Amino acid sequence: MGHSSSHAHGFDLSAAARRSMIEHGFEPDYPPAVGQQLEELREHPPQEPAGARDLREALWSSIDNDTSRDLDQIEYAEPVGGGHRVLIGIADVDAYVPKGSAIDRHALRETTTVYTGVENFGMLPDELSTGTTSLLEGQERAAVVIEFTVDAQAQIAASDIYRARVVNRGQLAYPSVGAWLRGEGAAPAKVAASAELQQQLKMQDQIAQRLRGQRSNHGALNLLTLETHPIRVNNGGIDIEAEVKNDATQLIEDFMIAANGVVARMLDAKGYSSIRRVVKTPKRWDRIVELAAQKGTKLPADPDPKPLHDFLCAQQAKDPEHFPDLSLAVIKLLGPGEYVVERAGELAQGHFGLAVEHYTHSTAPNRRYADLVMQRLLKAMMAGERSPYSDDELSAVAAQCTRMEDAERKLSREMQKRIAAVAMGGRIGQAFDAIVTGVNEHGTFVRTLQPHVEGMLVRGGHGIDVGDRARVTLVRTDPERGYIDFAKA
Repeated sequence: MGHSSSHAHGFDLSAAARRSMIEHGFEPDYPPAVGQQLEELREHPPQEPAGARDLREALWSSIDNDTSRDLDQIEYAEPVGGGHRVLIGIADVDAYVPKGSAIDRHALRETTTVYTGVENFGMLPDELSTGTTSLLEGQERAAVVIEFTVDAQAQIAASDIYRARVVNRGQLAYPSVGAWLRGEGAAPAKVAASAELQQQLKMQDQIAQRLRGQRSNHGALNLLTLETHPIRVNNGGIDIEAEVKNDATQLIEDFMIAANGVVARMLDAKGYSSIRRVVKTPKRWDRIVELAAQKGTKLPADPDPKPLHDFLCAQQAKDPEHFPDLSLAVIKLLGPGEYVVERAGELAQGHFGLAVEHYTHSTAPNRRYADLVMQRLLKAMMAGERSPYSDDELSAVAAQCTRMEDAERKLSREMQKRIAAVAMGGRIGQAFDAIVTGVNEHGTFVRTLQPHVEGMLVRGGHGIDVGDRARVTLVRTDPERGYIDFAKA
């Protein structure tokens, strides 16, 4: 990475990212034993498992962010009977990272890859996560395949899990595939070049929409957040652009939710305890009820995802411009998810926001530790062996994953503010259109519409409230503290 970009306006964002990592309890560097294990893996790569299916000829593809190199999953679908069969191939990370090995111990300490916006700190060394265990295009790889059939009623019927050899035939990206699926953009070159791939992606999109419709009927929450991410600009500075969910991100999300449900139900049926990701009952339902009442909708006194879903859908149709802010408020009030152990045969806790009873994380073992643990449980189940983890071990892993994910959320937010402060550093004195996003004892907060940047209104904040429009002038930025201050123009 060039120095110009990370030292924009004299502030070193990469150094700040490392400091934040350490402050939040992460370890940005790998211990020496990790290097030794990598050396051994180079000399003695893992042996092929006996009996893996040969699915190298299938038209697998992956859709991920433009810049992602740590590819965890690939997808393939085919018509069967009145429905479709969906195959999700998951990178076999466990083959390279055995339980208790040096790389595994470091991964358990971190539990997640941290994307700071200027630098990624991998839970696993890059040599694995963006190399040997990444499902890169054209590379033969070992995978754990989660297969399920979606019948004519959009119900998940039969399912199966097995090991296979696979090759990703098309490494694709969300923005371009999403625009093409929606009919708002030309097909990306790889897609344009293959009628088969076009047909494959359109089929996957139709299946995903049916799965989503099925979840909506049960009250899956329809939330649209604007995630911003930094982009480099030619002069070595940084700008910020909004990432919006599109048809391609939703397709992958729908497939992953279905695959994770299959994994959870199967482990449960075979008597294995596992790790689940849940948003239990919302922390601040009373405040969600108040928000809805302000918009003229009466929600029940007890938490219920279905009426909340209906209210959110109506609001999105009525007032699309403010919907991301409403979504963000609801997400904060629901409270963050956490990892818990579900002991075999116990009642599922479910995930409030997704309206699915069985929800686990198993589809991203290159970047999340819980998913790597789930992969080990699946392998034990396929081999008919007992679980490699006791319930107490699983509880300890779940608690660590929750703790580090909370830390990662705070760190990412901190870095986003710093990046925004650096990006805005050269624009002091400029005026922007903004919307008021928060008013509390600390002050009045606004978000500019172009670019999407949050800041504080240090002058002229009297008498305006959340949702109001304002014209504001940028008066000061402080990248170290992530402050951006505006005055009413």
